[in-house]
Amino acid sequence: MTQQLLNPSAVSRLSNLQLNAQAVVEGFLTGLHQSPYHGFSVEFAQHRPYMAGDSLKHLDYKVLGKTGRYYIKQFEEETNLKAYILVDHSGSMGFKGELRITNDELRMKEGKLSKLEYATCLAAAISLLLLKQRDAVGLVTFAESLTSILPPKSTMGWLETLSKQMQDLQPVGKTKVASALFDVAERVKRRGLVVLISDLLDDPEETLAAMRAVRHVGHELLVFHILDPLEVTFDFPRDAKFRDLETTELLPTRPHHIRQAYREEMEKVLEFYRHGCSGGRIDYRLFTTDVPFEIALFEFLARRKRLK
Repeated sequence: MTQQLLNPSAVSRLSNLQLNAQAVVEGFLTGLHQSPYHGFSVEFAQHRPYMAGDSLKHLDYKVLGKTGRYYIKQFEEETNLKAYILVDHSGSMGFKGELRITNDELRMKEGKLSKLEYATCLAAAISLLLLKQRDAVGLVTFAESLTSILPPKSTMGWLETLSKQMQDLQPVGKTKVASALFDVAERVKRRGLVVLISDLLDDPEETLAAMRAVRHVGHELLVFHILDPLEVTFDFPRDAKFRDLETTELLPTRPHHIRQAYREEMEKVLEFYRHGCSGGRIDYRLFTTDVPFEIALFEFLARRKRLK
């Protein structure tokens, strides 16, 4: 995947917003998040500048003596929260459907992001925002089952590892969103933030049940539903054969004959997620790949900030 995950112009537009957790999370608190727990662990992670209100017992006097500057020893469990970003890389995430007609042929237009490329751009931007506010970020990738788990860390150097892991992802296999969510809910005992990035092309009722299970064990859950515009509108201009990217099944059809019925079914699915997530205190947002990811994320974060 050659797409640069974090370009400077995108980062600059997002750098002033913080992805604050709305639910109570466990860990040391510096004011960005609510928490009933206070304290430090014994595993040193990094230094950070002293801020008003910090306990002097964690001041690094050796650094003060050598440099005259005040730095606090920050330990692994000092982070405001632990966040887990779940990225779906099943076969359907490889779809990018912008079309052009050339020499009586329909071809995919180059230069547009696939759903997986769009998802990894979002995941990298969210990781950067969280790390800049000293939260710990972990990465879980999945298709039919979990394919990799990187544990949460809070050092800025961790972003390179996360980005490399995401850049190497390839769209493959079937989608099992519910299974991935249930697995994370079972594995992650400490309450924190879970960010799901997927096209959600799975059984909606099972998926929503799994989302609610994640909330039930105390995590805050953000759901970024990634779709290509053609998956919403079904605006294919002529008869075509459609190949299932997960099963390779081939289905010939006349899009104009089924377009209206397709749109109605798609709207039912989207409304099911909107309504179900709202009722389950899950922050759901539909993203379509024709909107630049940094703009979509900026608007999402701005809305969350206004709701506080």
